[in-house]
Amino acid sequence: QVQLVESGGGLVQPGGSLRLSCAASGFTFSMYAMNWYRQAPGKEREFVARITSTGGRTNYADSVKGRFTLSRDNAKNTVALQMNSLKPEDTAVYYCNARRLQPGGSYNDYWGQGTQVTVSS
Repeated sequence: QVQLVESGGGLVQPGGSLRLSCAASGFTFSMYAMNWYRQAPGKEREFVARITSTGGRTNYADSVKGRFTLSRDNAKNTVALQMNSLKPEDTAVYYCNARRLQPGGSYNDYWGQGTQVTVSS
């Protein structure tokens, strides 16, 4: 059974930090790129950050570049999103995603249930 379980969300003041974690099971974690997406109320889900299957390359949305850092531990089947200098506009439900390009050209996607991040004074 595939599972992606996010944790670490919560309420934080502007300028503060949070560390989100995602624990994976039920699939070959080291073969999947890992992504974080977020969805704010009334808005569409948007890309936040991505890390390749080996952890050798990361990409970030412009809105979080320089503030967020994504890392992974393939031995523990986990990814972590370190979020610093948080802003109210970072408030959203954050989703962990595992993605792998299949031989036929389509993507295989797994999603977590999401964790709420609220940035407010």
